[in-house]
Amino acid sequence: MNKKNVRISALFVLISACAFAQKKGVVLPVTNELKEVVVTDSKFALPKEKSGKVIVKITADDLKKRPGQSVAEVLSTVAGVEINGNQSRNGKDLGVFIRGGRGHQVLILIDGVPVTDASGISLSYDLRLLSVQQVESIEVMKGAASTLYGSGAATGVINITLKKAAKNAISGNVYMNVGTQTDAKDKDYSAQDFNQGFSFNGKSEKFNYFASLNSTETTGISEAKPALDTETFEDDGFSRVNSIVKFGFTPNKKLSLDFFASYDRMRSQFDDSAFTDETRNNLLSVQYRLGFSPKFKYNKGELVLNAAASKIDRNYEIFSSWTNSVDKSLYQARNINADLFNKYKIIPELFMVTGGQFQFFEMVNLTPFGDIQNELAKFSIIDPYATVVYNSDFGLNINTGARLNIHSKYGSNFVFNINPSYSFSEIPLKLVTSYSTAYITPSLFQLYSPYGKLDLTPEKNSTIEAGFELALLDKKINLNSVAFYRQEQNSIGFVSSSYDNIEGKYNAKGVETMLSYTLSDKLKLSGNYTFTQVEEALSRLIPKHKANAAVEYQPTARTFFNVSYQYVDKRGDVYYDGVIFTSVPVALGSYQLLNATAKYELIKNKMTVFANATNILNKDFVEAAGYYAKGRNFKLGLNINL
Repeated sequence: MNKKNVRISALFVLISACAFAQKKGVVLPVTNELKEVVVTDSKFALPKEKSGKVIVKITADDLKKRPGQSVAEVLSTVAGVEINGNQSRNGKDLGVFIRGGRGHQVLILIDGVPVTDASGISLSYDLRLLSVQQVESIEVMKGAASTLYGSGAATGVINITLKKAAKNAISGNVYMNVGTQTDAKDKDYSAQDFNQGFSFNGKSEKFNYFASLNSTETTGISEAKPALDTETFEDDGFSRVNSIVKFGFTPNKKLSLDFFASYDRMRSQFDDSAFTDETRNNLLSVQYRLGFSPKFKYNKGELVLNAAASKIDRNYEIFSSWTNSVDKSLYQARNINADLFNKYKIIPELFMVTGGQFQFFEMVNLTPFGDIQNELAKFSIIDPYATVVYNSDFGLNINTGARLNIHSKYGSNFVFNINPSYSFSEIPLKLVTSYSTAYITPSLFQLYSPYGKLDLTPEKNSTIEAGFELALLDKKINLNSVAFYRQEQNSIGFVSSSYDNIEGKYNAKGVETMLSYTLSDKLKLSGNYTFTQVEEALSRLIPKHKANAAVEYQPTARTFFNVSYQYVDKRGDVYYDGVIFTSVPVALGSYQLLNATAKYELIKNKMTVFANATNILNKDFVEAAGYYAKGRNFKLGLNINL
C-alpha cells in the first residue's frame, strides 16, 4: 500500500473521529482492571505471586505512559535486556541480548507463537517489522526456557501479546505523531519521522474482530558515521507498513476459535559498512503470517492449539565497487509452527501441562556469491514436553518439566528445568530459584550458506539463578533481585571466514535488581540495575553495568509527566575495515541519556496529546562502532479513541 495513501487515510479518519468524539451520548469503552497474572512460565494464566520466576510484565497501561516509543526502546529499559541499535537511526538492525546471550539465544513469541526468520544468520525475529501500536502487553522471562519453548529459548523469552477486540460492539483508535530525526552534531529539528495508523474492533456475544493499519516513514540520519568530522554522509530512509486482521468465534462457553492474518513490509536504505557511505543499497523485507488458535475448556482443564505459518522475503540491492553495478540478492524463508498443549488440574493445588510441538524451517538464498535451494536448506523439529506446576496453600510453589527435542538433522536431545519458590505468609517475601538447561541448533544459514559448515555442533546451555521479591507498605514498595550464572558450550561464532564452534566452555554471570516506590496516586519512582560479566569470547556489545530510573507524576486525572534516565557502560565491539581487509576491535565509551514525556487528555478517555524529548542533554555517543546514534530529538502526537 502506498505510504502517502496510508497517511491521507489516517488523517481522514482522525478528522472524522475528532467530530465523533465530541458528540453527546457516545458510549465510552469499558476499562478493565488489570489482573496480576503471567503466562510465560506455564503457558496458562498464573497469579504472579505463585510464579517461580521474576517476570517483567509491561502492561497496556505502561505502554500508554510511553507514547512515541518503539518496541525496542521499551524493551531496552528492562533489567537484564539490551537492545543494541534502539538509539540509532530508525531502520538500524537490532541486536537482542539477555544475560550475555546473543540474538539466536532469545526467543520472541507473538500471541504465544514463536516468530523467526529461517533465512537469517541466527533464526532470530527482526523487531523492526513490528509496530508498537499493535502491542497490548509484553512479558519478559529471563533464563533458559527450552523446556516449554524448545530450541532457541536459551537466555530468555520475550512474549508479545497483540491487541484484541474491546467489549463494545464497535470501537476504534486513530493516531498520528511526528518527530525529528537528527544526530548530536547536526541539530536539524525539522520534521523527519512520521507515524500514523488506525484500528477498528468490536465484540458481540459470539463474535469478535480486530483490524489495524500502521505506517512509518523516517529520514534525517545516515546509517554509517564518517570517520572524520569533515565528511558528510547522505541520509538513509526507512519506511514500514503493518496490517493485521484478527477474527474470533465463540460458539459456546467451552470452545473458542481465533484466526489471524498479518502483513508487514519494511523498506530501508543502508550503508556499506562502518564508516562507509553508500547511497545505492536498499533492503525490502516483507512478512506474511497466518494463524489459527482454537481453545477448548473442559471440567478439569483446557486444550489449546497455537498454529501459524509465516513467509519472509528479504530483497537486497547492494552496490559493488568491483563490478560498478548493483547486485541483487534474495533471502526467502518459510516457517510452520504447531503447538498442541493441554492443562489438566489433578487437584486444586496441582496441574500438569503436556504438549507436542512441530516446527518446520526452510530457506532459499539467491546471491552473487552462491545460491542455497530449499531442497537442501530445510529441517524440522518435533518436541514432546511436560511441565508440572504445584501451588501449595502454605507458600511452596514448584514448576518443573522436561522436553525431548527431536531434530531431523541432529537427532534427540533432552532438556529440563526445576524451579521451586516459597512465599512467606507472615511477611510479603518470595524466594525464587531455578536450574534449567537449553539446546540451540545451528541455523540453516550457518549450515548451508557459503560461510556455513555442515558439521557444526548444537550449542548447549545451562542457567542457575536465585533471588527474591519483596513488597512493603501494602505493595507501595516493590523490590526484587536475581543473581544468575550461565554456562554454554559449543558456542557458534564467525571464526576466520566461516561459522564454527568455539572450543571450550564459557560463562556469564550477573545480578538484576528492580525497585519501584508508589509514594501516592500521583507520584511513582522506579529504577533497575543490571550487572553482567561475560567472558571475552561472548562479550561483544554487552555492557557490564546498566541502570534505568524514572519518575512518573500525574498531578490530575488527565495530565501525566515522565522523566527517565539511562546509563549504559562501556562495551567492546568489532568492525570490518575495508581498507586493510580485516576486523578491528574497538572499545565503545559509556553514555547517559535523559528523556521526558508529557501527556494530556483533551477529552477524557477519548482524545490525548503527547510530547516527548529524548537525549535531552544531546550526548554524542555510539551504540555500534562506525554508526550514528540519535542526538536530541522531539516528538508530538495525537491519539483518539472512538
